[in-house]
Amino acid sequence: MMRNPIQAMIQNQLASFQEGLAEAMEQLSAAEMEGSAGGGAVKVKITGMGEVTAVRIDPQVADPDDVELLQDLVCAAVREALRKASELKRERIMSSTPLGSLGVDLPDIF
Repeated sequence: MMRNPIQAMIQNQLASFQEGLAEAMEQLSAAEMEGSAGGGAVKVKITGMGEVTAVRIDPQVADPDDVELLQDLVCAAVREALRKASELKRERIMSSTPLGSLGVDLPDIF
């Protein structure tokens, strides 16, 4: 059965989109960024896909009488790392799709 030329064009565009998206996701899995808090006393490393890979805590901030401070610092470092990962994810996905060149902005769905 012969395909309609428009259907063939759409299928080619979809295949190209899927390849670009797969490549972007692979790059994000390999990318690593860091969030920190307390002037670097707490550092969190995270992949572009949002997977936490390391948490480093300066022993000087591990005061057993002030556990809340340490908890707040860890949360702040994780939030910063997640924000960076989200920005990188949006940038990579938008640049790998035709929507980015059209100025279309996608919500954070990946």
